[in-house]
Amino acid sequence: MAVLGLILALTAGTTRAAPTPDPAPVPRATAVAGAPGSTTALSGYAIQSTAKVTDPAEAVSRPGYGITGWYPAGPRSTVLAALLAAGVHPDPFYSTRQKLIPAADFAVPWWFRSDFTIADTTARTYLDLSGVISAADVFVNGRRVAGAATVAGAYTRHEFDVTALIGAGTNTVAFRVHPNNPRKQLTMGWLDWLQPPPDENMGIVRDVTVRRGGPVALRDVHVVTALDMPSMASAELTVKARVRNDSAATVTTTVSATAGPATVSGSVTLAPREVKTVVFSPAAHPALRLRAPRVWWPASMGGQPLYDLDVTATVDGRTSDTGHESFGIRDVRAPLNADGDRQYRINGRPLLVKGGGWSPDEFLRWDRTYVEDRLKYALDLGLNTLRLEGHIEPDEFFDLADRYGILTLPGWECCDKWEGEVNRAGSGERWTAADHLVARASMAAEAARLRHHPSVISFLIGSDAAPNAEIEKGYLEALEAADWTPPVVPAASDASAPVTGRSGMKMTGPYDWVPPGYWYEKRDGGATGFNSETSAGPSVPTLDTLRRMMSPAELETLWRNPSAAQYHRSPSATFSTLKLYDAALAGRYGPPTGLEDYVRTAQLAQYENVRAQFEAYSRNAKDASAPSTGVIYWMFNSGWTSLHWQLVDRYLDQGGAYYGAKKANEPLHVQYGYDDRSVTVVNSRTSAASGLTARVTLFNTDGTAKYDRSVNGLKVAGGGASSTALTLPASVPGLSPTHLARLLLTDSSGREVSRNVYWLSTRPDVLDRNHTDWYHTPTTSFADLRGLRTMGQVPVTAAGSTTDSPSGVSTTTVTVRHAGTGGTPALLTDLHLVTADGTPVLPVRWSDNGISLWPGESATLTATYRTADRRGSAPHLRISGWNTPTSTIPAA
Repeated sequence: MAVLGLILALTAGTTRAAPTPDPAPVPRATAVAGAPGSTTALSGYAIQSTAKVTDPAEAVSRPGYGITGWYPAGPRSTVLAALLAAGVHPDPFYSTRQKLIPAADFAVPWWFRSDFTIADTTARTYLDLSGVISAADVFVNGRRVAGAATVAGAYTRHEFDVTALIGAGTNTVAFRVHPNNPRKQLTMGWLDWLQPPPDENMGIVRDVTVRRGGPVALRDVHVVTALDMPSMASAELTVKARVRNDSAATVTTTVSATAGPATVSGSVTLAPREVKTVVFSPAAHPALRLRAPRVWWPASMGGQPLYDLDVTATVDGRTSDTGHESFGIRDVRAPLNADGDRQYRINGRPLLVKGGGWSPDEFLRWDRTYVEDRLKYALDLGLNTLRLEGHIEPDEFFDLADRYGILTLPGWECCDKWEGEVNRAGSGERWTAADHLVARASMAAEAARLRHHPSVISFLIGSDAAPNAEIEKGYLEALEAADWTPPVVPAASDASAPVTGRSGMKMTGPYDWVPPGYWYEKRDGGATGFNSETSAGPSVPTLDTLRRMMSPAELETLWRNPSAAQYHRSPSATFSTLKLYDAALAGRYGPPTGLEDYVRTAQLAQYENVRAQFEAYSRNAKDASAPSTGVIYWMFNSGWTSLHWQLVDRYLDQGGAYYGAKKANEPLHVQYGYDDRSVTVVNSRTSAASGLTARVTLFNTDGTAKYDRSVNGLKVAGGGASSTALTLPASVPGLSPTHLARLLLTDSSGREVSRNVYWLSTRPDVLDRNHTDWYHTPTTSFADLRGLRTMGQVPVTAAGSTTDSPSGVSTTTVTVRHAGTGGTPALLTDLHLVTADGTPVLPVRWSDNGISLWPGESATLTATYRTADRRGSAPHLRISGWNTPTSTIPAA
């Protein structure tokens, strides 16, 4: 059975036990469905350290074994996630509490034990599992089914026929899960964006299912789609399934499939234990040639229709097994352009990849609502892609990405065992012969799991390094066997592999602070080619979030001591402090005067820098020479309470980084070029825009206008095209060293369609390009933005009202007005929806935020959120800004 499991996967310190918990509810036995073709996921486990369980495995894995003192765990759980849920340890996301969790508790295997009941034993029973970190010995009803040498690797998939071991009534499966070390095993690890969990995520993080079947089993059910290009007028579907006779007699089975509107069937005769692949092709079954197919598009380019594939195997008129998947029809290609950069094309249309690096929860806790909220945030930010470097999420993640039209770039992770053979600068150990088998099995399993998702547009078989010939061969053979059709990319860095060739991507940084103007030069991490991971590094969250994650003493150190190691930044010595970041804040804006001043300055700085990164890549996307083809902001989120690499914080609060990205990625957008002072209109909509007027006004910080110019009759094509409206003069008489630029874009009716406000300096940031390293380029002289501190305080008024819908969604509408009488604008005004006690209502999606208004100007904004997230409170609005006193008003 152990050998069978591996074959199927290839084709498809000092120890101290954890403290004894208070009595916890015993996990209920999972009632397993009896119908052939049914699949039932185990509902949860009881877990305990082997340091506290002295009984033999045969006893532990029998029904009725006593589990008093064991901890309950969910159906997908690491050991530490279960202990946190049981209250064994306090919130590790606050302060340095995670340091208090003893790693020695996880240096020995842990038992994961689950009961399930079966009423009808006439059907065959199979145990199907994946997501074991790092490896497990598997027992069913006192019998060893497989060992850790077989069930090894987080991504391998295993199936065991346990029919002979199962009885009517209660049955037990027990996993002895071994400790994880990502430097030694092909599992999951963390590198430099959070403090790694003390248990290294040991556990079972995907569903373990009990499958029932008749004499013939259906496996590897899938459809291969081929969209006719460029017409998209038709599509061909090829349906495949592996049929296996698990009985001792010769059988004839009828396999029937419905793929979208097409229905096909055929019969096959199988000798005992024989396996065959059934193929329904369009040539033999014309119904599989669809006319006018419903084509799947990314969210910004069209709709997301999905089709269903249902396959049934019957024997003597009775259902023996079934298979189902949803799929989309789309064409993805990613050739290298003339500059050697990878250019994605979806259904024939070139796409500028604008994305972020995705992180799961640090303890790999799956929460569908929380994941869906973050995916909606990605769309709100105008992103079209998320990159998953390792930590490849469960099936539901990709189901949601399909539904929302968010593209994904999954792939293996860097710097640990996955790259141990090819990246000697990383921490991973060299591979053994067994590792090659696990890697190939992992690739086969992930390819089979992800191939039908239209949101998946590539697999990156390397990250910082490309695989060598032997490893690449194993990956490619597994991908080919799985009928993988999206492009295969050898690495996220500028690397090559023998067969897949050049990656067409770059990984040149930066990862720490650089000024906004950095992004416009076509070198290093600037806006040319495909940058697979890059940002200006630190991202200090809102004060609300900071107070939830750091102690008062830590908050004091945060703004006073730039050289202090920050636990919530990174475990890496390179990124442990905020020294570079704080030097830039002080050098450009002036030294902070306190915590609140430090945080508001950080939001201002993060807004301008994130905006510049995305704006530069958008502006250069259609350049005739060295265009930008993709940028992945590193990262979209960090997976815990962080000061580092995030557009969205742990609690889903939104600050300057969030709204800078949202502004830059407006569908129709006017923007300023830090490199050439150009004012450009970028149109990411599918259709062209015309009759536009772009106006730019330069102001001193007191609101005195020093330059004003409008250009009428602008036209700009769709699909990411841009048009330069004008170029600002190199100097303007009377302009103060720190000044503001207000860009307005109006349509033919005079309606404002884009507003963008910049704070600029007559003294530029000066980069020391000669000393660029892998993570940043030094700045030898900073722009002078200290004049912002001289801006007078101005009043901003707001009036809000809220509508609660029967569906449980609320909309708060607020009109914000600059109520001052002088000329000074209200810069980066922030609205926060809060409860009566001032707690932010999260998640929330604002139509706009971080807005700047001049005297007499107003803006009407909307916030959409779940009514329940107000927790019974009436809604309130907190208004604040760079030079606006904080106030709170009711918004019922």
